[in-house]
Amino acid sequence: MRFIDIFLLLISSAGLLHGITFAIYLTFFKKKKSTTNYLLSLILLIMAFRIGKSVMLNFGDNLEPLFIFSGLTLLLLIGPLLRWYAKGMTTTDFKFSSYSFIEIIPFITIFVISFFVPENVFETNQQNVIILFSSILIFCYLHLITYIFIVSISTKKLKKKNLNQTKSQRTIFEWLRLLIIGFIIIWISYVSNIVDNSIPYIIGPILYSFVIYFLSFKAYQLKIIDIDGNVFKTNNGSQLFSKISSLIIDEKLYLDSTFSLASLSKLIGESTQKSSQIINEYAKQNFNDFINYHRIEEAKKLLVNQSNEKYTISSIAFDSGFSSLSSFNSAFKKFQGTTPSLYRKKGV
Repeated sequence: MRFIDIFLLLISSAGLLHGITFAIYLTFFKKKKSTTNYLLSLILLIMAFRIGKSVMLNFGDNLEPLFIFSGLTLLLLIGPLLRWYAKGMTTTDFKFSSYSFIEIIPFITIFVISFFVPENVFETNQQNVIILFSSILIFCYLHLITYIFIVSISTKKLKKKNLNQTKSQRTIFEWLRLLIIGFIIIWISYVSNIVDNSIPYIIGPILYSFVIYFLSFKAYQLKIIDIDGNVFKTNNGSQLFSKISSLIIDEKLYLDSTFSLASLSKLIGESTQKSSQIINEYAKQNFNDFINYHRIEEAKKLLVNQSNEKYTISSIAFDSGFSSLSSFNSAFKKFQGTTPSLYRKKGV
């Protein structure tokens, strides 16, 4: 075997082994057991088998037709698993429906047929054999891309529906986006090879290695294996933030210089920790910045209003809810990038 072949074999096999190791970790060593992690490990194991088949087909000879057909038909299982995984990552208390098994009927059907494929099937040039194999090949790849498309569309729709996303929810949407892109890259490499042989067959396994290493890094970075669809669980977070906004903005409690997180928490009947958490998640600001932002917005209106020219900056600061001129100046510069005096002169 040439050096370049050995090099390509090592690269393509590295991702395969890494995927298997990651799957074993999710299944047996991850403390938090979840359906989504089991589904992800299954996807990794099946992809590893599929990639392993490609590596052996590229570097080996006389592979059993059963082995080749098995690797091909597994594509029919990856699609449903990907959809279930995405569903589990975006659904509270995800459970398989009684109709889920219907989605794997194509896989079961063709997998069973593969056991009856003669050993010399690839040694014949019979037209009906070629047509049958080509049809199965095309169906498998169309089946997978259809599922990838379904997962992509459903994820985008759900993302648009959830406008006020928590940090964990944004993490899941980002992870699913990267996962879909990874599958599309691998799918394109294989299909390009089938269509016109413009891309060497070994490129598929090599790309898989790069994709799996990148996704593993992102999974670790995003801590995706520690969360699941339960982060979408409906709670009073959104309603609580609406209540907070109504009190602070609509009733203009920000104009009260003595208004504090403790005061707010008492009004809504929650702990200061809970109130702070809700503001951080939905306003993307801490309590002080949230209050000061609205105070500055009020001050801006007062500063550019010509009828207020007779009032000093200090007066406007106090009228906006600040307890001191220094805190007003600091907050104004933080949010506007300039001083109140210059802002007033420019008449922005």
